[in-house]
Order: sequence, then structure tokens, then C-alpha cells
Amino acid sequence: MPTYVAALVISFTAPLTAAELYVGGATTSITPDQPVALSGQMRTRISQKPANECTATALAIESREGDKVIDQVILVSCDLVAIRDGVIEAVRERAKDRLPGFDINKLVLNATHTHTAPVMREGIYNLPSEGVMKPKEYVEFLADRVAEIAAEAWESRDTGSVAWGLGHAVVAQNRRVQYSNGTAAMYGKTNSQNFRAIEGYEDHEVNVLYFWDKNEKLIATAINVACPAQEVESGSAVNADFWHEVRKTLRAKYGEDLFVLGWTGAAGDQSPHLMYSKPAEERMRKLRGLTRLQELSRRIVSAWEEAYEGASKERHSDALLVHKVQMIELPERMVTETEATAIGKKVAELSKDPKNQRRTLWHQAAVDRFHRQQAGELNPYEMELHTIRLGDIAIATNDFELFTDFGIQMKGRSPALQTFIIQLAGPGTYVPTERAAKGGGYSAIVESNNVGAEGGQVLVEKTLKALNEIWDKK
Repeated sequence: MPTYVAALVISFTAPLTAAELYVGGATTSITPDQPVALSGQMRTRISQKPANECTATALAIESREGDKVIDQVILVSCDLVAIRDGVIEAVRERAKDRLPGFDINKLVLNATHTHTAPVMREGIYNLPSEGVMKPKEYVEFLADRVAEIAAEAWESRDTGSVAWGLGHAVVAQNRRVQYSNGTAAMYGKTNSQNFRAIEGYEDHEVNVLYFWDKNEKLIATAINVACPAQEVESGSAVNADFWHEVRKTLRAKYGEDLFVLGWTGAAGDQSPHLMYSKPAEERMRKLRGLTRLQELSRRIVSAWEEAYEGASKERHSDALLVHKVQMIELPERMVTETEATAIGKKVAELSKDPKNQRRTLWHQAAVDRFHRQQAGELNPYEMELHTIRLGDIAIATNDFELFTDFGIQMKGRSPALQTFIIQLAGPGTYVPTERAAKGGGYSAIVESNNVGAEGGQVLVEKTLKALNEIWDKK
């Protein structure tokens, strides 16, 4: 896939300072041209040939007052399962010399959470010794390409305007099912006589940013949907999931060089999989002649156009940009002795078969954490938090698969007109609510969580504190 580059500059007089806002974009393929192992499942999968391309798209923004830099950010959306440890550091190291005057700590990556993107961690899966791209090799390939588009986006700024809008689409469904005995299960059966409720809220907002160039051509858009891209998660070919269809549809209508950034909102307990009324839903989809990915894309694009209809009438050349970066600490989830004993038994059984390597390591990590905690070694989770103001809207990042209730808290209490929550700006792991932890099941058990419900609430409070400081900034 060729790399496209275009850009824009936004002039404005903000209420707090007079400035010009410079914006540029670039995109590239991050799909290797050789077989590669796929991340996101407990079993080894090798993609021999991609179903479609996973891509990375960069959006660079800088605010200036004359020759003085006011603030800046480069946001890169990647078709990956997560931004694994070491990836952002590798990108920043490669990009820093190409970004003179740019604060490299304000380069942000996020993953769309497709479960059909390449593996980035060594030793997680049992891989063939030859004929497959190694995870370390893929990280090098990925970092080179992402650093390249970050620099291209930054170098290509020119004039234009920005707008924000809100639409709605039923894309995500809460995937945790509650039963009469108080337990919960991810993707649990809803046709069971013991089924009582879907556990949590579903966020159907589609928050959108739009950018036009000086000739009033739409050149970039960022779409925030509280749903991971994992409709085809069990497949064995590289696939960008529903974001591929969204990009294809928007570009066919609004220009093949349109930059489309996919931002996954707080959606740790959400997925695009149907939880009930599946026969009726599938009947209507087939009558429309669409694949499931096309159906999801249809809904997102419809919401995008719903927002566009209004937002395009209120374009801003006076949007204020403020970007705050800080390291925060979140308490790690404690492992009880009862949990450690039960998990240890699972490890002993699973380790008998090498095919269970991924699952065995996953359980063993919780046992290791228990022993460390018993020795008095507590490791708070350190997270780089980005909070951004662009005009009336806020953007806040987190590393996790954050349960939706936490995102709704942030949105409800935010000082902004609209708040964009971007999860998986880091290595992932679920952060469940207290209600989910009580119900148990995958995503809410201790193996699934480095940070628990207590840490999730700390994240909410620290994010809102940072946003309020931005809004109060004089």
C-alpha cells in the first residue's frame, strides 16, 4: 500500500490566546509481506496471506502564536491488538531526529484491537523455527513504518479548519452475561434458563473529528467508537476487521486520500459479537446482502454522516489546543491465596501439553504475582496519561481494555462538550468494574487484570483532574 501524505493549517484566535493550529496526516501499511503469527487468541495462528491490510494513520497537530509553539501532538492509530511494551519507545527513538522542535513524549499510539494483527511479543506462542516472521522482527518493521508516517505527517502541515460531531451506532454489545447463581461469563449463553441479565452498559456514541484543507476539501477524520475491532477475531489471516470496511467506504465517497483514524473508546466489556436475537439480526443482514463486517461499517459510516451533516456547518478556525502528558500510578490488583492455589492447579494441568503454552504462561503470571506480593513487593502500574483539549472537545488516553462504566464516568463528569476516550494506547489487560469482579469470568478474573476495579476508579479521578486543569488553564 503506498504512503499518502497531506496536511493542513488552522488559523484561529482563541479566547485565551491568539494562535495558528497546524495539522498534517499520513498513512501506511503495517502488514508484512511474509507469513506472520497472529495475536489475540490463546492458540497459535499463522497468516500465510492477508485478507486485507492492517494500516497505521498519523495525525499531527501543532498550535503556534507567531514563532512561539503553544502545544503539539502526533496521534497514530494502528491496526494492532495493543501497543505492546517497547513499541512506543522504539517508534519515538526512530522518529525523534526527524521531528526537530517536537516534544517526542507527545507522540501517541493507539491500537484498534484487531485480533488478526501480527504478534509483537517473543515467547508467547510456540512458533515454527523457520518460514514465519519473528515478533522481534515485526516490531522493528512496525516501528520503522510508524516513525516514517509520524515524520511525514509532521512535515506536511498546511491551512484549513476543524469540526467535531456526535452520531450514534449500535456496533458494540456488552459481552458479559449474568446468571441466577451470581456468576458471569464472557460470551455466555443467553438462551439458558439461568440467564438473568447483560451485565453492563453499552455506549453507542460515535464521536468524530473532521479536518478540511484551505480549499475546503475534507482530508482527515478521527472516529471514536466504544467497540474493539474483533468481529473476525478467530480468523487465521491478517485482517483490520471492520475498520478496513469503514475506511474503504469513506474513501470511496470522500476521497481516496482521506486519512481515517480509528479510536476505540472504553470497551473492555464490549464487542461487536451478537449476544441475543442473533437469528433475526442475521436474517436482516443477509436480506441487505452484506457481510457482517460490511454491516458494522454501514452503521459506523451512517453515524459518521449523521454527525457530519451538523458538524460541517460549524467549522472552527479558532480552536484552542492544549496537551498535557503525565505519568500516573495505579494500584495493582492483589492476588489472594485462594486464587493462587486454584490457578496453580490449572498451571500444573495445562503445562503437560506444549500446545497450551500461551494459556499456561497467562495463568502462571498471576501465581508469580501472588508470590511477589506475599514477599511485600507491590508494583503500582505506571501509565503515561495524555489529556488533550481541542476547542470544545477533550481527548483522554489509557493503556487498557477499560470497562465501559469507567468511560461513561469520564464522559459524564468531563468539562468538555464531547469527550473522546482512547483505550489501548499501551499494552492492554482488562480493567473490570467491582460488579464484574464479583461475577468473575474471563476479563474480570485476576489473571485478566493487572489493575482491578480500585485502580480503574483511580484512573477515572486522575483523568478528570487533568481535564479540569486544562479547562481551568489561563
